[in-house]
Amino acid sequence: MPQETEQVVIIGSGCAGLTAALYSARAQLAPTVLTGTMPGGLLTTTSIVENYPGFPDGIDGTELMINMQQQAERFGAKVKFGSTVEAVDLSERPFKLTVDGELALAQTLIIASGAGHRHLGLDSEARLDKKGVTYCATCDGALPMFRDQPLVVVGGGDSACEEATFLTRFANKVHLVHRRDELRASKIMAERTLGNDKIEMVWDSEVEEILGEDKVSGVRLRNNKTDAEQIVECSGVFIAIGHVPNTQIFKGQLEMDDAGYITRAEGAQTSTPGVFVAGDCSDKVYRQAVTAAGMGCAAAIEAERLLAAESQ
Repeated sequence: MPQETEQVVIIGSGCAGLTAALYSARAQLAPTVLTGTMPGGLLTTTSIVENYPGFPDGIDGTELMINMQQQAERFGAKVKFGSTVEAVDLSERPFKLTVDGELALAQTLIIASGAGHRHLGLDSEARLDKKGVTYCATCDGALPMFRDQPLVVVGGGDSACEEATFLTRFANKVHLVHRRDELRASKIMAERTLGNDKIEMVWDSEVEEILGEDKVSGVRLRNNKTDAEQIVECSGVFIAIGHVPNTQIFKGQLEMDDAGYITRAEGAQTSTPGVFVAGDCSDKVYRQAVTAAGMGCAAAIEAERLLAAESQ
C-alpha cells in the first residue's frame, strides 16, 4: 500500500508551529504537527507570559500553548505528541521524513523547530530552574519575585546587555557577569550598558555555582585571571549566553548562516522550494512569541498558495 502524502507537515509545536497549523487547518489542508520532545516549545518553560497581546493579566506559558493547540485542532490539525524527526530528505517532493523510525511524506514542509537556550551546564542551574534561574528577561523580568531585588545577568553580547538594561526597570541593582574584560556587544549597546548606573559590571568572571535551596539567593563567582572567588547575593539569575537553533538535521540540505539559523530567501521560503521556515530556528533578532506566531502565519499562507497554484 503506497505511503500517504500529507499536504502540510509542521515540525515544531511552539507559537510558530501552532499558528502555522491553525492557518493551514483553516485552509482545509489538514496539517500534521510533529511536536518533538518538548510540546509547546520554550514558552512552556515560562511561568507567566505578560507580553502576548490579548491577555491583560498575563497567561501561563503552558496554558497559552494548550489554547493554541486546541484552536488548531478545532479546525482539523493533527497533533502527534512526542513525534521526533530523525532524518529528512529534501532532494525532491514529496519530501521524505523519518519520524520515530517510520517514513512520512510531505508535499510541503514548515520548519518551526525553534531554538534552545544555551546553558551554563551547572547542576545548581538545573536544580533552580524556574526558581530564580531564567533565560528570558522580557518574559520573566517583571515578575514580583524579581522586583526591587538585586539580579544577575550572565553574558557579554547584545542579548545580555539588552537583558540587563531591561531588568533595570524592575531590579534595584543588576550585576552583569562576563568572562572577559570587555563586552562583545555592539558599540552602541555596550555604551548604553556601561553608562547605566543600575548596572554593575563583574569582569573576567564565571559562575561556579548558583546558590539557594528553594529559590535563588546568590551566585558564587570565580575570577578567571586571579582565581579569586566572590559571592554576589541576588534573587534571580538571567542567563544570556546565546541560543542554539534546532536545525542540525537540515544541515547540508538548507541554506543556513554560520550559527545554524535557517535563512529565508523571500518571506518564509527557504532555499528549497516547498520548504518554509518560521520562528526561532530562523529568527535570531527578536525571538518573541508574537513574532514567531506572525512568521508561522506567513509560512502557512505561503504553503497554501503554493499548493493552490500547483493544483490548478
